[in-house]
Amino acid sequence: MTPLEMLAVLVAGMAAGTINTVVGSGTLITFPVLLAFGLPPVTANVSNTIGLVPGSISGVIGYRRELAGQGGRLARLGVASLVGGLVGAVLLLRLPEGAFTAIVPVLIILALILVVVQPRLSRWVARRRERDDSAAPEHGGPVLFAAVCATGVYGGYFGAAQGVLLMGLLGVFVHDDLQRLNAVKNVLALIVNAVAAVFFLVVAEVSWQAVALIAVGSIVGGQIGAKAGRRLPPAVLRGVIVVVGLVAVARLLLG
Repeated sequence: MTPLEMLAVLVAGMAAGTINTVVGSGTLITFPVLLAFGLPPVTANVSNTIGLVPGSISGVIGYRRELAGQGGRLARLGVASLVGGLVGAVLLLRLPEGAFTAIVPVLIILALILVVVQPRLSRWVARRRERDDSAAPEHGGPVLFAAVCATGVYGGYFGAAQGVLLMGLLGVFVHDDLQRLNAVKNVLALIVNAVAAVFFLVVAEVSWQAVALIAVGSIVGGQIGAKAGRRLPPAVLRGVIVVVGLVAVARLLLG
């Protein structure tokens, strides 16, 4: 990479770390940048996943106060994320690269739709809670466990907007403060990314230069997201995500 390209990847990693901690979808920032600089799609996805793990850890540390008293919930749902993330990572490397190139544009478009409708989803969850005061399983029950596992498969395979999916599921099935649920989301996404990253380290081709740049940027971004990210205009963040996501779709489809 040229120095300018290295700076772009570093900045993209910082933006992704911030967005992942606040909402999710940071992959839609970093993945198109890596594609634009010539990395093959699967190598770009693998390197991106590994590089974002330190940023996920940073975000979890930033939300540590909200995690208090949620050990049981994290243990239960963490198993679902671990299993799902490993299955998704295996699928990424077992399926031919042509399948990834064909599937990912569809996944990105679905992720972009989720990003756009996320405010409405959040309002719907809030209204549902106001109407339904009945007791809910502390950990969301078996349906949430299965849904988190399925989300982990998606996250291990590609992962864009994994956080949006998790927040939607947690908000529907678990009655708790949304900031506490956001902290759980960060841990579950970290588990998926970490187990996939460990698998990729052993068997996949990795661009270590990209990994290092994204890692450094995402660590800084994770702290920004935990401390000040909630003050950033949500519409601006969503607009950036949609633009770069469309760029990624065009890059994959046009080659």
